[in-house]
Amino acid sequence: MDNNTDQLTVNVIGAGLAGCEAAWQIAERGIKVKLYEMKPYKKTPAHSSDLFCELICSNSLKAARVESAAGLLKEEMRRLGSLLMQCADKCAVPAGGALAVDRNDFSKMVTEKICAHPNIEVIAEEITDFPEGSVTVVATGPLTSEAFSEKIIERCGGSLHFFDAAAPIVTAESIDMECAFTASRYDKGGDDAYINCPMNKQEYEDFHAALVSAERAPRHDVDVMNPKVYEGCMPVEILAGRGVDTLRFGPMKPVGLKDPRTGHRPWAVLQLRTENSEKTLYNLVGFQTNLKFPEQKRVFGMIPALKNAEYVRYGVMHRNTFLDSPKLLNSDYAMKSDPDLFFAGQMTGVEGYMESAGSGLLAGINAARRIMGKPSLILPKETMLGALADYVANCESKDFQPMGANLGILPPLDVHIRDKRERAAAYAKRALDVLEDSCKTQVIK
Repeated sequence: MDNNTDQLTVNVIGAGLAGCEAAWQIAERGIKVKLYEMKPYKKTPAHSSDLFCELICSNSLKAARVESAAGLLKEEMRRLGSLLMQCADKCAVPAGGALAVDRNDFSKMVTEKICAHPNIEVIAEEITDFPEGSVTVVATGPLTSEAFSEKIIERCGGSLHFFDAAAPIVTAESIDMECAFTASRYDKGGDDAYINCPMNKQEYEDFHAALVSAERAPRHDVDVMNPKVYEGCMPVEILAGRGVDTLRFGPMKPVGLKDPRTGHRPWAVLQLRTENSEKTLYNLVGFQTNLKFPEQKRVFGMIPALKNAEYVRYGVMHRNTFLDSPKLLNSDYAMKSDPDLFFAGQMTGVEGYMESAGSGLLAGINAARRIMGKPSLILPKETMLGALADYVANCESKDFQPMGANLGILPPLDVHIRDKRERAAAYAKRALDVLEDSCKTQVIK
């Protein structure tokens, strides 16, 4: 493409966290941006402000320590020139070990900087179809308008989810393997064997009683009342309420499995399925749930193998809109079938404020590079930004679900470090060293 940046324009749809970060990265590289935002002309039910980057839920951007997954992600973004991190640091309010912001000041600062940038033209308009003839970044978020959602479904061949029913994910190293065993049913599956968490009759009955009486998160989504959707993603606690043995004939059925410690079939078994090729994360198969997060840790911890489990994602059930990204996107956030079309934000399968912004940062950089005829910036998987992009593009799970920043998606360290804080610090040091080396070898401007 033409390298004369004065003649180039990129479309960005949506002025949330991902869209604003993408627009800024593009504009900072001397390229004109048309930023489409339907506010104030039209708002979703969740939005009240006319400002960009409205923080709808918490004002916390999670842990500040670089020696944590969330802190590492933010530090990587700082080093890559993130607008949102610049604004967040200036709008910070006391929050213990977290980075929290005054949400109004934060949104106001981002809006002012976006609107003042000479390369960004803000257009208050609802987009109902893909713009033609230029590179485009779609960052419309989980509450994408119905009209545009239909166009996305059409472009993506139907691969768009409108309901998020996710089971918890735990780290491999936190599973007590003295209380678990690796096998597939009837010894089928080879290297794809599950980790099996057996329970005896008393353990199961105690677990069942706790599960059906556990406190659930409040529900507000109309979608969950749709019988077709609801039955297809039944919360495990609702399933358990149908009878004490329901789980033993469903997600906890023990058929085809033999506990090597006893030589017999267990009374009930929870299977864990690997979430990544490194086998550092495991999904609780069939355990989609609407329990409150502390209740998930308490109740699922009654399963002996999970008594000390570390959760990188708790189970959730809520309305969402996200792509089946491994089938559709590359790790530069461009569509496999159309390298001029990028997606960013929660729609891609990243979960969290800064995760969304981080995907926007990379999508913006790569949209700019695309229109300038440069190769995409692909960050190494040792970085948190690179690992999230790799997850979005290459997740091997049969049931793709959104993922937030966590150390479990990073490749394992060369040496095992038992202390959790020291291990996190080692991950962070490696990530930032690799990021620095990558920026030297891949010119990111």
